[in-house]
Amino acid sequence: MTIPFNKPSLIGHEIKYLRDAIQRGQLSGDGYYTKRCNELICAQTGAAKALLTHSCTAALEMAAILCDVGPGDEVIMPSFTFVSTANAVVLRGATPVFVDIDPETLNLDPARVAAAVTPRTKAIFAVHYAGFPADMDALAEIARANKLVLVEDAAQALGSRYKGRLAGSLGDMAAFSFHETKNVISGEGGALTLNRDDLSERAEIIREKGTNRSKFFRGQVDKYTWVDLGSSFLPGELIASFLYAQLECADMINRRRLSSFERYLEAFSPFEDSGRVRVPHWREDTTGNGHMFYLLMSDVDDRDGFINHMRERGVGTPFHYVPLHSAPGGQRFGLTAGPMDVTHRISDSLVRLPMFFDLGAQTEAVIDAAHEYLAR
Repeated sequence: MTIPFNKPSLIGHEIKYLRDAIQRGQLSGDGYYTKRCNELICAQTGAAKALLTHSCTAALEMAAILCDVGPGDEVIMPSFTFVSTANAVVLRGATPVFVDIDPETLNLDPARVAAAVTPRTKAIFAVHYAGFPADMDALAEIARANKLVLVEDAAQALGSRYKGRLAGSLGDMAAFSFHETKNVISGEGGALTLNRDDLSERAEIIREKGTNRSKFFRGQVDKYTWVDLGSSFLPGELIASFLYAQLECADMINRRRLSSFERYLEAFSPFEDSGRVRVPHWREDTTGNGHMFYLLMSDVDDRDGFINHMRERGVGTPFHYVPLHSAPGGQRFGLTAGPMDVTHRISDSLVRLPMFFDLGAQTEAVIDAAHEYLAR
């Protein structure tokens, strides 16, 4: 592709910090750069504690363990999300319960969530789609009323806000991604943020293979041992050092992406006015981070025609997502609560436009190619 959907970029001191990490002599996890990343993530999310992980998938799996879900338990989530949201629950032996999304924001519909709660429900996993936070106050009220754990799947939402509060501070805990398709990247990588003191110590243990190793290194115990469930959820220091350089530039990265987002919005809004497509919508009390710009086409044939047209002009424009409830894994492991009309319609019609740090003037080439198709 002349203009790919995504392209990773060096933005700050990535190479310098990689060299420094090697010279420091510790490449395993929880070294100098991991600790610096945890501090910056707390500052950029407003969370009480942050723990770097090797992926957002790992952070979600930690969250599921911290929710104490197991066989017979249910976790409510959107079907319109990446498979890791559901896998974290299935791996604990619990059941993901899929509900429909709001047709405007593409986030969880609180009314659907409330209707799906049963005596078996243990948690709600709220995805912040396209970097725009879900209606967290409404979801928090449902969680409080039913004594449920509220988890943010904030994979796409670093730097986004809901009613002035940062994503990552809106639920009991939150999972972030630093995959190369995200705003701030480390190739692979993630983090779990925590906002409840009673979860903090156990989260450290789960992350360190079920041992109290972190307490040992703080001098709180004279030896460390196996005390709980866990796995090796830490990234190495090379990943952490690369990520630290990106986190230092997070505000600049988001501003650059928002600039492209706003240009897309300006260019494609007239086609929404004429009924040709729909551009992203979001709640007035949320602020996005420029993670994604999508178009909603009229149907699956229109979307596929658009993708083919853009491919012929060297522009990558993928769709997003195959609904989990209709996938073989979803039918095997999950339950569906209520109709999924919005999810099906969005899955058939949504297409994503290129969005990355160095997109710059290429934004206009994307717009020109898309206008050719939309003006037909």
